[in-house]
Amino acid sequence: MSTVTFKDFRNDIKPNWCPGCGDYSVQAAIQRAAANAGLTPENMAVISGIGCSGRISGYIRSYGLHGIHGRSLPIAQGVKMANRDLTVIASGGDGDGYAIGMGHTVHAMRRNIDITYIVMDNQIYGLTKGQTSPRSAAGFVTKSTPHGAIENTLSPMELAVTSGATFVAQSFSTDLKDLTAIIEAGIKHKGFSLINVFSPCVTYNKVNTYDWFKEHLVSLKEIEGYDPSNREMAMQTLIEQESLVTGIIYQDKERPSYQDLAKGYAEQSLAHSNLELDPNHFNKLMREFM
Repeated sequence: MSTVTFKDFRNDIKPNWCPGCGDYSVQAAIQRAAANAGLTPENMAVISGIGCSGRISGYIRSYGLHGIHGRSLPIAQGVKMANRDLTVIASGGDGDGYAIGMGHTVHAMRRNIDITYIVMDNQIYGLTKGQTSPRSAAGFVTKSTPHGAIENTLSPMELAVTSGATFVAQSFSTDLKDLTAIIEAGIKHKGFSLINVFSPCVTYNKVNTYDWFKEHLVSLKEIEGYDPSNREMAMQTLIEQESLVTGIIYQDKERPSYQDLAKGYAEQSLAHSNLELDPNHFNKLMREFM
């Protein structure tokens, strides 16, 4: 049996992101992490939402679905529940996951289904040509906020830790090695993994640029004594560093996943089960509605 490499997760579709977009690195990191984790294209599914980042499901050779705005997580959870043998990755942007899809994001966190959610965070709506997103800072000037945003920016990492996500991490698209390692760890984690990736929009966001992130980001590896299993330390560090950190912020390896707790959740996945109904049982069910 030949060894799987990241090239096995490539297809013939050329991405049409803007040159320099951070999403290229996220795509490459997913492909490399999948190969490192020993996956094959036929046992992985990538489910995406709407936005520039939503295109990623079509650029990776695996099962995939390009869903609707903010709804990648309900679809991804359904896929995982129907076929527990699949490694499921949901993906989207900060507008997709932290605005219209925020309700789904919070409940996926507390539910702790065994999937990985990768958010490409560029602090702006890119596909619709540059409006303020929930991740835009106060004072941020865009087409939708010509006098500067008056709302505070959302802190998804703090929200994730308090909402029950059992794997919370953050990375920067330029650091392919670190990003690949974090995605691989998220895939292997048994529970809900949220990975926020700073992925600069080179076309519409002229504030949160590559140089800006290089100046402001702090690696958790540089913080002496940092313990990602310490929830209180994770929250304190996020507050002190204004969430501008990279690495595994928090991980709970003890909490059971949703599948482990769900009674009657068969070991054999629905995708491989015999779905034929016994005629007598079918007729009995029909009589209940007559």
